[in-house]
Amino acid sequence: MTLNLSLHGSHSDLARFSRRVNWHIYVILAIMKLKITGLFFIAAAMLVPLFWLPGIASGRDTLAIFSQYLGLTALISMAILQFIATRWPGVEWIFGPLDQSYRLHKWLGLWALAATFLHDTIDADVEGGKETFLSDVAETAGEIGLNGMLILVAVTVATFIPYHLWKWTHRFIGVFFVLSVFHYMFILKPFPNTGPLGLYMLFICGVGFIAYLYTSAPRRLRPSFRYTVTELDKQGDALSVTLSPQKRTLRHKAGQFAFISFSDLGLREPHPFTLSAAPQENGQLRMTIGPLGDYTIRLMSRLEVGTTAQVEGPFGEFALARGPQTWVAAGIGITPFAAMAGSLSADSGPVKLIYSIKDRSKAVHLEELENIANANPNFTLTLWETSKQGRLNAELIAAQSESLKDKHVLYCGPSALRDSLIKELPNHGLSRRRFHYELFEIRTGIGLQMLFNYLIKRAKEHQQKSTLSNT
Repeated sequence: MTLNLSLHGSHSDLARFSRRVNWHIYVILAIMKLKITGLFFIAAAMLVPLFWLPGIASGRDTLAIFSQYLGLTALISMAILQFIATRWPGVEWIFGPLDQSYRLHKWLGLWALAATFLHDTIDADVEGGKETFLSDVAETAGEIGLNGMLILVAVTVATFIPYHLWKWTHRFIGVFFVLSVFHYMFILKPFPNTGPLGLYMLFICGVGFIAYLYTSAPRRLRPSFRYTVTELDKQGDALSVTLSPQKRTLRHKAGQFAFISFSDLGLREPHPFTLSAAPQENGQLRMTIGPLGDYTIRLMSRLEVGTTAQVEGPFGEFALARGPQTWVAAGIGITPFAAMAGSLSADSGPVKLIYSIKDRSKAVHLEELENIANANPNFTLTLWETSKQGRLNAELIAAQSESLKDKHVLYCGPSALRDSLIKELPNHGLSRRRFHYELFEIRTGIGLQMLFNYLIKRAKEHQQKSTLSNT
C-alpha cells in the first residue's frame, strides 16, 4: 500500500486552510500594537539604499545589484534587531510595547536570514576592485555568519528545545552580526565605503554595533534600580514579593512590567515580571510569582527577606485609561489587574473583572480585590472557580459582561484560553480590535504548526481512503 499525499481533488480543503491562514494573519495585524512610526522607520531604512543603487547599477549586472541590495537589507535588519534588544526607552516609543517589539525582533531576524541566504545563493559577481587578503577573509566571515544564523533561527523556531539552551545560543546573534559587518566592510562591492551609500550603511552598522556592545556589557554597567526584598507573602501556589528601593525609585504605571534579576541568588539573567501593585508613594514595588517553570520555581524556593534585586524598566502599555471594560484573568494572570484595580479612580470604568481560578484557596490578592470592589461602585469582581463551575469560555464571559459590543476586553492568562477567546468572542459582538493582551511568549515558532497539522490530517485521510479502496 502506497501513501499518496497528492492534493488533487481537495480544493475545498485548501480553500478552508487558506481562509484560516488569512484569518490568523488578520488577527495578528489587528491586535499587534506596533506603532506606524516603527513600520515607517523600518521601511524607510530599507528603501534608502534604492536612492543610490540605480546609479551604481549603470553598466552592471542587474542580478548582481539585486544581490547587493538583499545583503544591505539583511544588515539593516540585523542592526535594527540589535537596537530593539537593548530595551532602550526609544524602542517602545518607535516600535510600540516591548512584547510586540520582540515579535518584530523575531521577524526581522527571519528576514535577515532569508535575505542573507538569497544574497549568498545568487552570488553574482560585481566589479569592485582587486581581491585582497582582507576580502578573502571577509568572504569566510560572511559564510560563518550565514551558517551561524541558520543554526540560531532553527533553534529559535524549534520551540521544543529547552528555553535556557535557546537563551544561551541566542547571545551569539550579535557575534554573527559583527561578522556580517566585517564581511560588508571588506568584501568587493560596486561602491566605496566612503561614498554616500557606504557612509549610510556605516552609520546603520555603527548603531547596531553600539547596541550589541551595550547588550553584551556586564549587567552592573547597565542602568537599573536596586531594590531589597522586604516582605514575602505566600498566597495559594504563588508568592507575593514586596521590593523597597535602596536609592532611586522606578516610576511606572499600573499594568506595566519590569525585568528583574537576583544576582545574590545566582539568577543574573533578567526575567520579566508584571508589577502587581499600583504605584506607591514610597516607591515600593510588588511582583507576584507563580510556579510556571524552572526559573520561577527556583526563585520561589530561594528568595528571602534582604535579597537584593536589580530592576530594569518599566515596559508595556497594557492598561486602558477610560471606557467600559471587561478584564479576564486566569491563574497568575491576575497580576496586572491587581495593579490596575488598585489605581482605578471613582470615575473610572465601569470595569468588570472575571477571575478564573481552580478554587478560592488558590486565588491571589483576592481579599485586596474584594476590598476594592466594595469601595468602588464602578469596579465589580466575579470569582470563577473552575473546580465547581467548569472552565471559563467566551459564552460565559459574554453572559457575565452583558453586552460586549462597545466594550474593551483585556486578557491575561494561559495562551490556550487566549486563542479560544480571540476566535470565539467576535461571535458575541466583540470587535477583534477591542481584545487586548500582552505577548509574553518571547520565544515563539513561525506559525508552521497549523500547516504541519493540516498535512498530517490529509495524509491520514488518504491512508484511510486507500485502505478502504483496497478492501
